[in-house]
Amino acid sequence: MANKSILVVGGGISGITAAVEAAEVGYEVFLIEKNAYLGGKVSQINEYFPKLCPPNCGLEINYQRIKKNPKIHVITLAEVEGIAGQEGNFDVSIKLNPRYVNEGCTGCGKCSEVCPVERANAFNFGLDKTKAIFLPQPFAYPMKYIIDNTACTGASCGKCVEACEVKAIDLNMVAKTMNINVGAIIWATGWDSYPVEKIANYGSGTVTNAVSNIMMERFASVTGPSQGKILRPSDGNEPKNIAFVQCAGSRDENHQKTCSSVCCMATLKQIDYVKRQYPDAKVTIYYMDIRAMGKHEDFYNRIKEYDINMIKGKPSEILEDAAKDVIVIAENQNTQEITQLKYDMVVLATGMAPATVAAKVPAAVAYDVDGFVQSGSVPGIYAAGCVAKPGDVASSVQSATAAVLKAIQSTVRG
Repeated sequence: MANKSILVVGGGISGITAAVEAAEVGYEVFLIEKNAYLGGKVSQINEYFPKLCPPNCGLEINYQRIKKNPKIHVITLAEVEGIAGQEGNFDVSIKLNPRYVNEGCTGCGKCSEVCPVERANAFNFGLDKTKAIFLPQPFAYPMKYIIDNTACTGASCGKCVEACEVKAIDLNMVAKTMNINVGAIIWATGWDSYPVEKIANYGSGTVTNAVSNIMMERFASVTGPSQGKILRPSDGNEPKNIAFVQCAGSRDENHQKTCSSVCCMATLKQIDYVKRQYPDAKVTIYYMDIRAMGKHEDFYNRIKEYDINMIKGKPSEILEDAAKDVIVIAENQNTQEITQLKYDMVVLATGMAPATVAAKVPAAVAYDVDGFVQSGSVPGIYAAGCVAKPGDVASSVQSATAAVLKAIQSTVRG
């Protein structure tokens, strides 16, 4: 008898898509996510390109599909520890990390109001702070608070416990393990920004006013650390001279060989963010080539109307001076001149590194040279989205749909 159940690992846009599409054709789905909320990187993005609309509306539609479908079991704060068996019959062990807040949480926020401890806000890349008990992000699903046990002082404080009228806080929660049996597995754990710390000639992450492109998304968002105002991290001043550096750690034999395919478009979108806030700001792009193909070329041409300074060349070095201004040294390939220019702020278009660089699939799947999963290398286990190859939201959704079709076939064969 076919095992009509599918495990989806990763609750970003690929995993959410896979879960709802499999469930809506009759399959039982276990959707697990290591974070305390669904949405992945898409939930951190300010706007999509080229329409420049916010992603939360699209995510909310999918959350409603999840809520209405009893075949989808959402399990957050969960990690796959082991996979045994074969196509059609996988035994999977899953670690469930404690939230310290139970299902009774109503999201009222009274617990956070009385909490005396602050911690760095990971959702905003440490650019601001939350209390030790906090809502993971403003549009969190599930809409439940969580305690950071590395910051919380525990029972010696207990103010959040006293403030919670529905008795939803349990400081004694511990990690547990659950085991499930499924017919197929879709691995959709997404991507991480290539670590700037590995790029020594760009300052190894020590140049204060050189931020990654995904951090720039948070600066531009009204739910971000500066409520949507793009500011220099070092002093909170408005940047009036800003540079964008393409291919930071990607298309590079010393780092990641793969082109991430979306960075050029993301940069063009972020130039629009800057120009909307600061029409007189000077903008420079350092680039190898601009990959805005097909329908995206119109968007590229529209952004070029902002009179951008374009330097064809990959910077050899990025430094900072005593005033925390950023110095970019590069060869302009069009003029054969070495330029050394100073900026208030620099945005590094860090490439997409698959999450499997840091956390492998606990099965004998194959990877390419950059760590992307080779889908189907183990029958019954399929990669979806940016863990399989770099791409935008639309291509990630398509990849998830394809993975669902393959997973369904595996449950039948099994």
